Amino acid sequence: MQFYRNNFESQKAESFITDRLQAENNFVICVKRAGETAEMVYESTSAKQTAQFAAELAKTAAPGMIICLEGDLGVGKTVFTQGFARGLGIVEPVSSPTFTIVQVYEEGRLPLYHFDVYRIADVMEMEEIGYEDYFYGQGVCLVEWSSRISEILPEQVLSVRIEKDLERDFDFRRIIVE
Repeated sequence: MQFYRNNFESQKAESFITDRLQAENNFVICVKRAGETAEMVYESTSAKQTAQFAAELAKTAAPGMIICLEGDLGVGKTVFTQGFARGLGIVEPVSSPTFTIVQVYEEGRLPLYHFDVYRIADVMEMEEIGYEDYFYGQGVCLVEWSSRISEILPEQVLSVRIEKDLERDFDFRRIIVE
């Protein structure tokens, strides 16, 4: 995973580069870079691998980081979040805050603010829960269904999209990080 941290965070390639490698957990990472943009594609064949990848990503987390998590229902957003929480050192059970909108976990090396905005009807609901305290606080925000509140998201976010590919396998997931 050192490969991810060194290459993805630098984002300074002048020409398009594609690198593939087989990592220790049998997953494939492909980094594509052009100019100042970077995309990382991670291919997972199990929920365990998805959670492991998220845990590694959490090791790079810093205060104020906002991760926008997108994907269809049942694609593995909660599994990703559980792995990310574990990577922050959070040991309590993590579940999707579908009806509460935000769940706060403070026991890890950084607080985790887990949002599920699927049921948000109006951005004003985010105002009511004081989203700015979370977005601009000292923790990490993980926002499921972030496209529903795109107008209030800061410019600097990390986008994570999870996709199924049933033609490859029922448990196959492609995780795209930008």
